[in-house]
Amino acid sequence: MTFRYPATPAPIRELPDELISQIAAGEVIERPASVVRELVDNALDAGASQVTLRLLAGGVRLITIEDNGSGIPSAELPTALKRHATSKIRSLHDLESVETMGFRGEALAAVASIAQVSIASRSAVASEAHGWLIDARSGEIGPHPREVGTTVEVRELFYATPARRKFLKTDATELAHCVEAVRRHALARPDVGFAIWHEGKLVAQWRAVDALGMAAFRQRLADVLGEDFVKDSVTVQWPEAGTEHDSGVQVIGLAGIPDAARSRGDWQYAYVNGRYVRDKVIGHAARSAYEDVLHGHRQPVYALYIGIDPARVDVNVHPTKIEVRFRDSREVHQAVRHAVDQALAQPRTAAAGEAATTASSTPSWRPTEPRPTWSPAPSQSQSRLDWPAPRPSAGSVSDVYATWPSAPIASQPTPAPSEGDWPLGRALAQLHGVYILAENAHGLLIVDMHAAHERIVYERLKQQMDQSDMGSQPLLIPATFPATAEEVATAEAASEVLAQLGLSISPLSAQTLAVRAVPSSLAQGDPVALARSVLAELSQHEASTVVQRARNELLATMACHGAVRANRRLTLEEMNGLLRQMETTDRADQCNHGRPTWRQLSMKELDALFLRGR
Repeated sequence: MTFRYPATPAPIRELPDELISQIAAGEVIERPASVVRELVDNALDAGASQVTLRLLAGGVRLITIEDNGSGIPSAELPTALKRHATSKIRSLHDLESVETMGFRGEALAAVASIAQVSIASRSAVASEAHGWLIDARSGEIGPHPREVGTTVEVRELFYATPARRKFLKTDATELAHCVEAVRRHALARPDVGFAIWHEGKLVAQWRAVDALGMAAFRQRLADVLGEDFVKDSVTVQWPEAGTEHDSGVQVIGLAGIPDAARSRGDWQYAYVNGRYVRDKVIGHAARSAYEDVLHGHRQPVYALYIGIDPARVDVNVHPTKIEVRFRDSREVHQAVRHAVDQALAQPRTAAAGEAATTASSTPSWRPTEPRPTWSPAPSQSQSRLDWPAPRPSAGSVSDVYATWPSAPIASQPTPAPSEGDWPLGRALAQLHGVYILAENAHGLLIVDMHAAHERIVYERLKQQMDQSDMGSQPLLIPATFPATAEEVATAEAASEVLAQLGLSISPLSAQTLAVRAVPSSLAQGDPVALARSVLAELSQHEASTVVQRARNELLATMACHGAVRANRRLTLEEMNGLLRQMETTDRADQCNHGRPTWRQLSMKELDALFLRGR
């Protein structure tokens, strides 16, 4: 391959306006779905309660967006098609605290430079008697019959740049991307109805939800992603309703239970102030919350809605507006991780055989409202978050060690339960020394006794470790290693964070770092590998769970060896004692490796096995 360069540099000159618009189009418009996203943004900003999308050939031949929003006054239609013309920002201050979906002002001009665009609109504000139609190419404008709202028609996408049209996929693929773009908006705005038509046929429709708060989101998530998504999810709400703690970051939504995990991460939806984003900080925080309960390389499913002061997040990072930058990434990381982790920690034993419980409380921040008003929290100025302390637990870590293996299960006589008193029911028998068979109000329950007790011991160890001041262990001889410039910069910038993690890492030279102290619980490990892992995570996410992950791996190994072994015969009292502990232990539904600890067979399922009632 030969590269040719001009012998002498060409003179500097200004580019034509049309070429400038096409360059902008290359940044904003990748495919028909990009146009759909931008136009739906404008419709929602106009206060629309119904948005209809009509497509031909997957959006390549025609994209029409109809809305019933406030419309555009006829005098402003020519201005709307100019580059960087917008009604949403007026000053730098507005740009630093954007609360609207669209704001950059280049979308319509960019689309008009590579397609045939016309806009029909009737303004409610200007009290116009009829609508007006403008052709973007000629600039001609004239009366047009229309109700209040706006219709944007985009024909023959990339007709002016045929080379780019060759990179598009099949009509079916482009249609799928357009549907996904609308689906992302629909999940964030349950108060708005959406309809998608392709080649004259209705492809998807989601009606506006007549509810508020979490109930509206649950209904819209069920409509878009299916009832199973809601049924197999737990409610996320941080801070909890009624708690005084508020970090200035609010998180609500649904997080799928570990059993609902998928092989791909295609059902991971994250929103910041109602805007769909793909953010590595949020993604890492959510995934780290599943570390203790997810088996193998499965990907969790979730829909998380994050509320934060608009001044503390920069949405003007990328022309597509799908990426954001937080002023304090660590604060957001901690809030998301704690929110999801707290939701997953609640034992689901109470839901054995029952319908999923719907959230009755309404979060203080509602993304369903078109323009949420942000009221800074009293503690928003805090530089360091003060998360709630773990639940108190008597004894020390050594006390837990002392219980192995002499008394692995609390044997406690329990009275015969009344129906519904005990979610995991009453032990009946032991199967091959591996499984416990129990009877509850809904049918038969099967428990893997080793996996269940392993989780109980593991959670007890973690509580003891959290409440013990394990401190930092200085190394007799500092462990040195060659470091990159990024690792050295991260070690210097994040010294306070490293100290909180029990690590002391300081530069010896421009290319060498020295590990002088490690967490006491990990003193026997490899300090260099630990330091490198922590620095790598800090450089990417401004937060690290490496130390906690390494500590938990150690405790998980100890718990595995300390749990009751298979083929050990238990009395009915011991079995019932294990069931009662499961009902009050965090994450008791999965063992330390992410496998399930119990399964429910309802009477209906048992009847079907024996063809009863047929």
